Amino acid sequence: MVKLIACSVLALFLTLGLHAEEFNKAASGEPELIQQGDTKAYCPICGMSLKQFYKTSHGAILNDGTATQYCSIRCLAADWNAIEARVKKIVVTDAKSEKLIDVKDAFYVVGSKVPGTMSQVSKLAFAQKTDAEAFMKEYGGELMTFDKVFALAKASLAQDVDAFIQKKQKGMYPMGEKIYSGACAKDKIHLDDFTTISALKVFLKNNKVCGELDEQKLQAVSLYLWEIVREEAHGHAHKNMIHVEKDEKCPVCGMFVAKYPRWAARMNYVDNGKTVSHAFDGVKDMLKFYHNPSKWGNYVKQPDDKVALLVTDYYTQEAIDGKVAFYVVGSDMYGPMGREFIPFKDEASAQSFLKDHKGKRVLRLNEIEEALVYEQDK
Repeated sequence: MVKLIACSVLALFLTLGLHAEEFNKAASGEPELIQQGDTKAYCPICGMSLKQFYKTSHGAILNDGTATQYCSIRCLAADWNAIEARVKKIVVTDAKSEKLIDVKDAFYVVGSKVPGTMSQVSKLAFAQKTDAEAFMKEYGGELMTFDKVFALAKASLAQDVDAFIQKKQKGMYPMGEKIYSGACAKDKIHLDDFTTISALKVFLKNNKVCGELDEQKLQAVSLYLWEIVREEAHGHAHKNMIHVEKDEKCPVCGMFVAKYPRWAARMNYVDNGKTVSHAFDGVKDMLKFYHNPSKWGNYVKQPDDKVALLVTDYYTQEAIDGKVAFYVVGSDMYGPMGREFIPFKDEASAQSFLKDHKGKRVLRLNEIEEALVYEQDK
């Protein structure tokens, strides 16, 4: 009898385990991606495929209409300090219908037998309470609201990071190191040119810098480069500055950009399958090129979602995304080419600078028209 009970318990355990493995977090069809540009298919925090982890994906829609999509609520929590002041709406994938829904309307199942995404505890959302309850009957878990789930995600962030670092040390990092050492053209990889791991990953994929790689190997080498090589090269206190070669000239004014690292800006895009990168000695010259590249050579204006912009945060000297930066115009601070658009990562820093340096306005990229750019030369 005891043996029979033990066998029954074992069978039940195996059955539950099988069900958990059968639940697939990948999109069954084409996922609903709300990011723009070449990196839209990847989480900007961890670099993982949004299609592969679509049923746990979350999206943050900002006040200016731009959107960022994450593989999980954990990666949303990791990015929260940088975006909180600008968030208009948060959406999550309904694990049943695979449609994006407002998190305020979602019913979350927390702690089911399905493995978590970037977290030790799984968190899946449903549009209908009946769907969540049906899921719980099969996989277990507890019903919660978004506010409670997000509080848990933020509270366990450090613990989740440590756990996944240990996991990557055993698998992804060694795989990535092997690929990097044996297959990558190291001289073509400048890690300071990228502000997110997803941008690095797309660069490696499109330019085949490490050869033809499947998704797992691409993720492994991206993680190794971003989290190991980049950290070892910089040290935790090193500023993630825009990389500029000594002989790079600004296509607008012709000056050597490396002489002015604190003002450096960069534009990257792909034209006819070839990666094109221009360095500028200030945001003003970059914006002149951005608005009308044909004026400065045989260049064709690219769609905005195909262009990546890097600018230098005035206070930290770190490379930041030029499309989401805050720019102070009309201040008493001059760059190599005179009056400048002074970039900042967050609005609070921009407003502080504006007050200290007699600035006129704080603008976002989409508010800076070409005529305003040339007004700074007067």
